Amino acid sequence: MAGLALDGSNPDVSLLYDINGLAKAAPTWFDRVMEFVGEYGIMLGMVLVVLWCWWSVRRRGTAEESVSSVAGLVWAPLAAGIALLINIPIRGFVERPRPFKDHQGLDVLVDGKNDFSFVSDHATMAMALGVGLFVAHRKFGIAAIGLALLEGFCRIYMGVHYPTDVIGGFALGTAVALLLAPLAMMLLTPLVAAVSRSARLGPLVRSRRPRAAESDGRDDESLGIPEPRPGSGGGSEGEKGLAA
Repeated sequence: MAGLALDGSNPDVSLLYDINGLAKAAPTWFDRVMEFVGEYGIMLGMVLVVLWCWWSVRRRGTAEESVSSVAGLVWAPLAAGIALLINIPIRGFVERPRPFKDHQGLDVLVDGKNDFSFVSDHATMAMALGVGLFVAHRKFGIAAIGLALLEGFCRIYMGVHYPTDVIGGFALGTAVALLLAPLAMMLLTPLVAAVSRSARLGPLVRSRRPRAAESDGRDDESLGIPEPRPGSGGGSEGEKGLAA
């Protein structure tokens, strides 16, 4: 298994050289930016997206929706952690060396990467967070998945992973976040609901000043149908005259 993707004619290696070749043509300051983004920046961005989503879901919708969304937010980092644990035996079984150890001419932007390459921990964690966040809130989840894709590109650009390392990480993170989500939500939702009923911890799940739910266009006023007033006569003037 250690010889995976060592042949220079392999499309995996060719794509690696194509993407990493962008680093050679880029100015030094841009490489330093990509190094920070790929190593730390994307993960910090993920944390900010999760916090933004948490702040939003606890203030909008019904209390039940807030409980379900916060439970999904709790599941997202748990899914990332589980995926990373699963990746430990996978790396030991595949034993694929880092690409710069078997291929010359790569522009490696990060030093000290001596562990195995398949699958990428960064890609696994980022995609697990993104898909887990998608379970909680679709719009924020799509943004997080976009960040995860950028993370995968950065890892190849930095010369520390093959493209298939990144694809494998995406697959592992997605599988863990989706396949275990029903069980996780079944366990987490009652726990989060209990927290929401707590006087001290309840605001973590549901804001004390939730925003009013937006009209969905189905009420009488939005359809242009006037609401009947209590005590008002519904008959015409002619009918009133007959009654007199």
